[in-house]
Amino acid sequence: MFRKLTFKGGVHPNDNKSHTCAKPIENLAPPQELVYPTIQHIGAPCVPCVAVGDYVKMGQKIADSEAFVSAPIHASVSGTVKAIEKRAVPNGTMVESIVIENDFQDTPEDFTPIDYTSVAPDDIPALIREAGVVGMGGATFPTHVKLTPPADKKIDTVIINGAECEPYLTSDHRIMLETPDEVILGLKIMLYRFGITNGHIAIEENKPDAIAIMKNKCEAEGISVDVLKKKYPQGGEKQLIYAVTKRTVPVGKLPADVGVVVVNTDTATAIARKFKYGTPLMRRIVTVVGTPLTKQTNYNVRIGTSVDYIIEQNGGFKEEPKKIIMGGPMMGMPQFRLDVPIIKGTSAILCLNEKETQIPQESPCIRCGKCVEHCPMNLMPLYLSEFAKKDDMESCEKYGITACLECGCCSFECPAKRHLVQNIRIGKQKVMAIMRERAQNK
Repeated sequence: MFRKLTFKGGVHPNDNKSHTCAKPIENLAPPQELVYPTIQHIGAPCVPCVAVGDYVKMGQKIADSEAFVSAPIHASVSGTVKAIEKRAVPNGTMVESIVIENDFQDTPEDFTPIDYTSVAPDDIPALIREAGVVGMGGATFPTHVKLTPPADKKIDTVIINGAECEPYLTSDHRIMLETPDEVILGLKIMLYRFGITNGHIAIEENKPDAIAIMKNKCEAEGISVDVLKKKYPQGGEKQLIYAVTKRTVPVGKLPADVGVVVVNTDTATAIARKFKYGTPLMRRIVTVVGTPLTKQTNYNVRIGTSVDYIIEQNGGFKEEPKKIIMGGPMMGMPQFRLDVPIIKGTSAILCLNEKETQIPQESPCIRCGKCVEHCPMNLMPLYLSEFAKKDDMESCEKYGITACLECGCCSFECPAKRHLVQNIRIGKQKVMAIMRERAQNK
C-alpha cells in the first residue's frame, strides 16, 4: 500500500480527467504558417538571429539572448522566414514574433546525440540552455537556471513533478505512460549534474497506471516514486516539496534554498531528448478538451502552431464555446482570440460552454474562514482582497500578498462566492511594481 503524501490546505475539485486520460498522444501535422514569439519564458526576451527571407531548418536556432535568465527559440519546421513582426500571444499582449512558412519537408538541422556521462557535470546546464528547455508545467522558468544554483546552495534532491493537479489536464499523465524512459533519463541527467542519487517522481493517486509503470521502471534505478494525495494545488512547487521532503520553502525563497530542484514531467523529457537525439525543444504535448469540442484528446503539437488550426484539425466545435482557456480552469488564461500560437508553456486548450462558465453572484463575506483554512500559502485571502480593493498597497505588502500563488483555492471554497483571487491578483501586480521601483531607486 502506497503512503499518500500531501500538504496543508488546498481543495478537491472534480478532476474531470476521464475525458482524455485514456486517449493516446496523437501527432498533429504542422500548419502552413507557424509563429514563434521571441519571449516564451520568464526572463529577458530573445532577439531574432534570422532575417526575413532566410531559409531555416527544423531545429535551427532562430532567436536568442545574451541574458542568463533566458532561453533560445528554435524552428519546429523547415521553411522560409516570412515576417518578423508583432503578433498576439496567449497572455493578450503583442510580442515580436518570427513567422515561418512551412515547406513541409522537415529538413533537419544537424543533430548530434550526447552521452551525458561523457560531459562534465558543470557543462550540463549550458547544453540544456542551448536546447531552449524551460519549465513546461506553465511557469516557463529557464531550466538551466534551476540547474545552476548559487555556490552556497547545496542541491541534494531532484523531484519530477508528475502531480498534474489541474482539472482536465492529462498531457503529463500520457507522457508518463507512453515515454516513461525519457522521463527517467531526464531525471538521471539532472542527478548526474549535481552528483547526487536522491531522485523522486511524484504522482497523484488518480494516475494508478502511471504509478505502476514508474514503480516498475524506477526500482532498478534507485529512484523513489512518491504517491501524492489527489488535491489541488498539489503540483505547486512549494507544496510538492513539502509533501515529498517535509521541507518548507520560506516566503521569498526558492526551492534551491532548501536543497531541492523541481522539474515538470515534459521538461524532463525535453532534457532527455537533447542528449538522446541531440534535438532542441520543438514540440509539446497539449490536452485538447471540453464539452463544446467534437473530439477530446492529447496532441503532440509543434511549437508555433495556432490554436484555431488545432481546433480545426480536431474537428471543430459541436456547440458554441463560451470560454476558451489556455491551461486548466484554476490557473489557465482565457483567450479573446484564437490566432495565437502554442508556446512552450501551453499545456492545454480547454473549451467550456455557457453553463460551465456561469459566474455566481457575490454576497457579503460571512467571516467563515474557509479561504484561510484552504490557502496553501497560509495567507488571509479575505483581508488581502479587501486591502487590494481599497488600494491599500502598504497592507497588501505587509500581509504577504506577493506570496499568493493565484491558485484560486480561496474563491473555490468561498460560500459567499467572493471574487477573492481576482482582487488579490490585481493587488499583487501593483505591489510587485512598487517593489521593482523601490529596488531601482536604491
